Amino acid sequence: MEGLGTGSLTRRWSSLWAADGTRPVVFDDEGGWLSAAELEDRSRRAAGRLAAAGLTAGDRFLVSCEPSADLVVAYVGALRLGLVVVPVNTAYREREVAHVVGDARPAAALVDLGGRGTWIRTASGERPISIFGLDLAGAGDRGSVPTELDASAATDPALLLYTSGTTGAPKGALLSHGNLLASADAVAMAWRWTAEDRLVCALPLFHLHGLGVGLHGTLSAGAPVVLRRSFDAADVARSIRDHRASLFFGVPTMYVRLADARQLDALRPLRLCVSGSAPLSVDLHHEVADAAGQRIIERYGMTETVMNVSNPYDGERRAGTVGLPLPGVHVRLDEGTDEILLRGPNVFGGYWERPEANAEAFTDGWFASGDVGAFDDDGYLTIVGRRKDLIISGGYNVYPREVEDVLRGAHGVIDVAVIGVADPHWGEAVVAFVEGDVDSTALLAHGAERLAPYKRPKRVHQVEALPRNAL
Repeated sequence: MEGLGTGSLTRRWSSLWAADGTRPVVFDDEGGWLSAAELEDRSRRAAGRLAAAGLTAGDRFLVSCEPSADLVVAYVGALRLGLVVVPVNTAYREREVAHVVGDARPAAALVDLGGRGTWIRTASGERPISIFGLDLAGAGDRGSVPTELDASAATDPALLLYTSGTTGAPKGALLSHGNLLASADAVAMAWRWTAEDRLVCALPLFHLHGLGVGLHGTLSAGAPVVLRRSFDAADVARSIRDHRASLFFGVPTMYVRLADARQLDALRPLRLCVSGSAPLSVDLHHEVADAAGQRIIERYGMTETVMNVSNPYDGERRAGTVGLPLPGVHVRLDEGTDEILLRGPNVFGGYWERPEANAEAFTDGWFASGDVGAFDDDGYLTIVGRRKDLIISGGYNVYPREVEDVLRGAHGVIDVAVIGVADPHWGEAVVAFVEGDVDSTALLAHGAERLAPYKRPKRVHQVEALPRNAL
């Protein structure tokens, strides 16, 4: 195996396909299993179609599609040609799509909904852009299929991923082949991922959790993946059973829905369950352990760095923490703010055409994550909150994440968001917005038992639903 971050994704994958073309690689309900040899051939054809349209290495290629084997074929073909893939959330509306198109200036796009293609073409203005459907591998003749593929170096860009844009307009994080391969190899080592594993993936492939961890990890390990178009608790349980899966990766909400649907026992045969993209509550961690015998591995990653930290496969999986640094990843806390600083082959080179943002994000080679953390005595990292979310109340620092975690444990709470509101007495007052059927007095009493006085919410507002962005 090549060293961390020293090779390209597609050279790794094509070497594995050449070694055993008969191995099953990708499954979806429409086409069944796709073998390694079939993926190699079809992705080569997809690359040929893109090349025939005039695309060359370095061009941006926007992709906005639901998970499918055809999407994987097109995505792999684009990377093999040296294109920079720009994944776009399928839930984005026209304004959000237009921002990405205007910023990334793609030469072509792949969409599975016709209306989205119209949005992209409109946002491109007078700039020519080719719009493709999912049949990339089925069009064209053998004469147009390029023979020279997989030429990208580790330092060449592979993905341009846009941040979720909770503060200001989304920025494009440019990730290289080396960044992505380093992270895939790190999690493979940490989680003992081999070609004999089989992953059920119900995550979207426009986000690094499903794409950079689920798909890249699968292909880099030479293992198979069972794709689901969306998450449904009964469907995931059935897929785990029918495909004799060994791995499941999800977000906390998926585990909640499995619990609500009384499907947690379906996780029992798995070798490993992983949770990420949002905090996993301690209570949910224990509920899954009790019901399914699975101690979920919680980990910590982000768009700019893929995977950074994980609870150990062998050793204590400590609920409420994200664990220990992954192989090759260096983590430290800023002395003044406890902001998590990151360095390693997984860390991106910078934001697309954002020199001011890059100057702010990097110091002496360390990337400032914006997350505030704390290490315990055994070196396990806990995410305390976001640096910009800090509330200063009565001269004390309050991190909303800590207060939210406490309030989520109260009866009737579905979710909660804590913010600071200008207050003449406190400077900022801690205020909680709560989704669920709760008694405000009981909720405040719950917090008073578990939080220092300055951290306790001064007011509680019940809301029908908390606002959420597309991620």
